[in-house]
Amino acid sequence: MGRLRQKGKAGAAKAYVTRTVAIKKLQCSLADFRRLCILKGIFPREPRSRKKANKGSSAPTSFYYAKDIAYLAHEPVLRKLREHKAFAKKLSRAIGRGEWSDAKSLEENKPVYKLDHIIKERYPTFIDAVRDIDDALCMIFLFASLPSNSRVPPSLVENCTRLAAEWQLYVMHTRSLRKAFLSIKGVYYQAEIMDQHVTWLVPYQFTQNIPADVDVRVMLTFLELYQTLLGFILFKLYTDRGLVYPPPLDAKKDEGAAGIGAFVIQDTTQTSTRPIVKNKIVEVDGRLVTGKDVHHTIKSLAANTNTSTDASADVDRTGPETTQKHEEEEFIAQPSKTQQVASLPTLHSLEALPSSSNTSLFSPYAFFLSRETSRPIVEFLIRSFGGRIGWPASSGSGSPFDESDDSITHVIIDRPLFERPDETPEERERRSHRKYIQPQWVVDCINAGKILLEAPYAQGVTELPPHLSPFGEFDGAYDPLSTANGNGAIDEAVGSESDMNEDEEEVEDQDTEASGALNAISVVTDDPASLRAAELVAEASGMDSTSFERKVAKSRRKSKKHDDAEEREKNMNKMMMSNKKRKLYEKMKYSQSKRADERATLEEKKREIQKQKRMAGKS
Repeated sequence: MGRLRQKGKAGAAKAYVTRTVAIKKLQCSLADFRRLCILKGIFPREPRSRKKANKGSSAPTSFYYAKDIAYLAHEPVLRKLREHKAFAKKLSRAIGRGEWSDAKSLEENKPVYKLDHIIKERYPTFIDAVRDIDDALCMIFLFASLPSNSRVPPSLVENCTRLAAEWQLYVMHTRSLRKAFLSIKGVYYQAEIMDQHVTWLVPYQFTQNIPADVDVRVMLTFLELYQTLLGFILFKLYTDRGLVYPPPLDAKKDEGAAGIGAFVIQDTTQTSTRPIVKNKIVEVDGRLVTGKDVHHTIKSLAANTNTSTDASADVDRTGPETTQKHEEEEFIAQPSKTQQVASLPTLHSLEALPSSSNTSLFSPYAFFLSRETSRPIVEFLIRSFGGRIGWPASSGSGSPFDESDDSITHVIIDRPLFERPDETPEERERRSHRKYIQPQWVVDCINAGKILLEAPYAQGVTELPPHLSPFGEFDGAYDPLSTANGNGAIDEAVGSESDMNEDEEEVEDQDTEASGALNAISVVTDDPASLRAAELVAEASGMDSTSFERKVAKSRRKSKKHDDAEEREKNMNKMMMSNKKRKLYEKMKYSQSKRADERATLEEKKREIQKQKRMAGKS
């Protein structure tokens, strides 16, 4: 007889626990439970049968793995949270009684927890941490742009600003930036760190407001983890490069709004000044012994050990038996039969790999920003690819050169053209040797991997080339740079018509003309334009109207039969699917049709714009 299973103590009822039961087991509040789950990476699970997991109840609730809750019970952060709860009670009691000295001592000994052990648990290797840094960077750059208030303290914003600047400084110094994209949400960047692609979003420099319905406490818990994670990663990256971390900050430049330029990159070899270590004096057996005496004693012991080993080695060498033994046991190198184990990639080996893009794209050029351009964005892009950049004093201090510098090759300006009646001949001569471009040119050059022509991006041009995302789109996405308008049949028919008009004087083979007419008829659709184009091709090949209409009707019947057969086959395949797979298939087809409709709408807009341009050109 098998073992009897009691209801509610085996299976899903034992493997899952509800959130209420988990909070009772951990003896903490709901806010602390949420914080622990975020820090440890534990999230709700969906059981196969909610009724079985909830011991027969069908009430809506959240489920967690029982093993995850048992794992949380031994977390040091949970112990610190309990201590903080007791501390808050003692502090409020001391303040209520007016015991200010006790309240001050309690405040000085406030329990504080650290997240270092959680970072080591969640990211066993450094590459794992770099792969998971995308969300951390997005969150830190977001809070770096937020204004401080009662929910977001100024110290938090300042720390996020420092971490964001240190990350950008490292990317610029190593020239790791690969792609950029100016979107509505902000600027998307992609860098290559340790052979891993890191993508993050930086919001534009507008006044940000925190909505009242957003739970900032949850975001602050994520930010607390991300700050610790990014601090570890930056320390590792800087030290592996031989750089001082944290990079020194020039206070004067920082007060003058120098931005990233206020930080100074220093090599560890440059900092030759060593900290002075005071000798510690210890009393041993009534005698004062300093650290200097200990150091001399260790050196003398090491010297005696070396001399003794050298003497014993000389005695061994002089012995005849040992000499004969060495002659007999002469070592002969033999090739190893085992396969050589591939060495793991190191930082130096990864740096030696050829880069996937031209990291010195802007090295031969010097740029100057006008005051209306966004200096932090353009400065980061240009300096990441080796270019020199300057800006007016109104955009901040620390510019390496001013507007009158003769080495300036490009001026990034985002204002319309205007005449300067008071311009001197020297300024006019200087302007003739410079290229005046709009900021989009910089991003498009980076994504293209080469220097593009400046004329389409010149100052005052309103219709710039399309700014496309470099991160790759789905197959069949709309491409505004392509010449096709999405209907290949119409393009082929129109192309055939133009070819026939151009080669009207030449005598062509009748078989070739007939095959061209049949191909044109085979691609006929319900669109009047495509029907007219096919009719012109058939007329040029010598086919009469009756034959053309008969062929068109036959082609339509064939296509309709083919579509009906395909539709019946799809329906039969859907009948053989399970309910879950059929819903997934219908969802996929719906998304595909939605994308196709979006592409058709964009193509129609493009045709309308081109038509308006042609009409304007004729008028």
